[in-house]
Amino acid sequence: MTLLSRILGLARDIVIARFFSAGDAADAFFVAFKIPNFLRRLFAEGAFSLAFVPVLSEYRSRYTAAQTRDLIDQVAGTLGAILLILSLLGVLASPVLVSIIAAGFIDQPEKFDLTADMLRITFPYILLISMTAMAAGILNTWKHFAVPAFTPVLLNLSMIGCAIWLSPRLEVPVTALAWGVLLAGIVQLLFQLPFLYHEGLLPKPTWGWRHKGVQKIIKLMIPALFGSSVAQINLLFDTFIASFLVSGSVAWLYYSDRLLEFPLGVFGIALATVVLPNLSEAHYRKGAAHFNHTLQWALQLALVIAIPATVGLFLLAQPILSTLFQYGEFQINDSLMASYSLMAYSLGLPAFILIKILASGFYARQDTKTPVRIGIQAMLLNMVLNVIFVVSMLQSDFLAPHVGLALATTASAYFNATMLALTLRKDSIIERFEAFKLPLLKMLMACAAMSAVIVILSPQVELWSQWHWFERVYQLGWLIVPAILCYVLMLWIMGIRRSHFAL
Repeated sequence: MTLLSRILGLARDIVIARFFSAGDAADAFFVAFKIPNFLRRLFAEGAFSLAFVPVLSEYRSRYTAAQTRDLIDQVAGTLGAILLILSLLGVLASPVLVSIIAAGFIDQPEKFDLTADMLRITFPYILLISMTAMAAGILNTWKHFAVPAFTPVLLNLSMIGCAIWLSPRLEVPVTALAWGVLLAGIVQLLFQLPFLYHEGLLPKPTWGWRHKGVQKIIKLMIPALFGSSVAQINLLFDTFIASFLVSGSVAWLYYSDRLLEFPLGVFGIALATVVLPNLSEAHYRKGAAHFNHTLQWALQLALVIAIPATVGLFLLAQPILSTLFQYGEFQINDSLMASYSLMAYSLGLPAFILIKILASGFYARQDTKTPVRIGIQAMLLNMVLNVIFVVSMLQSDFLAPHVGLALATTASAYFNATMLALTLRKDSIIERFEAFKLPLLKMLMACAAMSAVIVILSPQVELWSQWHWFERVYQLGWLIVPAILCYVLMLWIMGIRRSHFAL
């Protein structure tokens, strides 16, 4: 289901690129979407889910069904009321928020006003998607993963539909994307309610600020809020700096980040989503040995996928971008600029995926403080590197300045992942790093063979722009399929079997 969601996410971005290119209108929408998206990842997928799921798992394990349902009711009412107020404030303060997040737009009045107008439309999405995330957390705790994983499909379908059918009918076509976001929030929430009702878990929202379960969730959320905000603050800081660079920089970073999000979402976030309730259950019911085994399983499975995905994205950055986006208003230069930042982002893919899983090892034990402390250190490092890399690239003709933002994000991600792993090792949560050495060496050898296949089969980069879309897809498939087969075959020859990655 996550794979389906990500495929449609790519389809959504193809439609956006084709209709709106990478100019001022696209930059304005991406900023207007980024702000509620930032809050969504804080409140919905981030701090709230990381605090809510372990506490809900604890209630399900230790308390009666009535007490568990009461917790759900109290959380729904408290979260909903707080986010309703936040949404109203966000709509009223949209110009202020734009001036903070995209200060470079202030000198461009039309672009600034367009961004603020679209933010007024998209901001209520945070309320809707956070309630959707609560429903997803409940279903995930009951081991129903398919419905929550399918829900983002509705966002992609809504935005695609609005871009194609609504945008030609509006005076400012790009605002159709903003209306698509708002519509998606409503549909996503309504979609999950029947499944909660079927399980007898449909919330009856009640204000419950003083409920002990709610207080525990809030207590866990506060440090988790900082921890979840680290990556999002980094992205907002990237947007802030990119708003001062040449027009299109925000969009180039967006498209390269979206391609990185494909393997990150399909494998990293999906794996972390599945492993969190299993780790919580292991912590409360099955003991330290099972907890360690589950975490090691997730880490090894992540690496066997992340390493070849990194190599593939790096070597095929421009062919992939040309195949997916270089049509209509999206030009050759846009594809080239986005490919540079995609190559920089792709180097950090293993770290991004490992962070998701390693952090789950803390959250499952209701330790939200340690990932926060490490995350803040990584955030500060990222900000310093952002300035250093961008300034140095502005003074050089070697790389475009926006690439420095991607490189800084990659470097800080490796720092974050390393510190999380070392802390888990120090706390004896990860017992043996030795178990990774032999499989990791074999993965790297298989990737070297895979790289050789890609290099040998790759046509000249200039040809991609000359081909029709069907030929681009065919040529890309002719590169990717043999590369994957080579990687899998090499692993098999070296003795790695599917059973090695069974939980």
